Amino acid sequence: MAKCDEGYLCEVCGEDVADLSDSALYLQFVIGWIDPETLHTRRESHLRCQPNLAQFIDDPQFDPPVAIEGPFDRRAMDPSFAAERAELVTRGYRRLWELQTKRRDLTVVDYPLPEVRSKWR
Repeated sequence: MAKCDEGYLCEVCGEDVADLSDSALYLQFVIGWIDPETLHTRRESHLRCQPNLAQFIDDPQFDPPVAIEGPFDRRAMDPSFAAERAELVTRGYRRLWELQTKRRDLTVVDYPLPEVRSKWR
C-alpha cells in the first residue's frame, strides 16, 4: 500500500487515527504546541495513547476521562498550573470537534485557536 493510502497510523498502537477529534497531533497543533511548519514532520497518535496529554481534557464527549498515576498525574501538580493546562487542552479538544463539521471551508492554518493564529501571523 502506498504511504498516502495508509491514513494516519498511531505511533503508539499502530491503529488508524480515523477522526480529527481523536488526534493528539492535531490537538497539540490547535493549541499551539506544534508549529505549522513542522506539522507534516510529526508522528500521529490517538489521544488516549498519550495519557499525559489526554488527562487534561475535561469534556463530557471525552468519556471515560483519562487519569494517570505517578509524578505526571495532574492531581499531583500545582493546582493553578493544572487548571490552566486543562482549560487550554479542553478548548483545543472542543476545537477539534468543531473542525470535524466545518473544516472543508478552512485550510489547516485556520485550525488553531484564535490566540495561536494571532501569534503565528
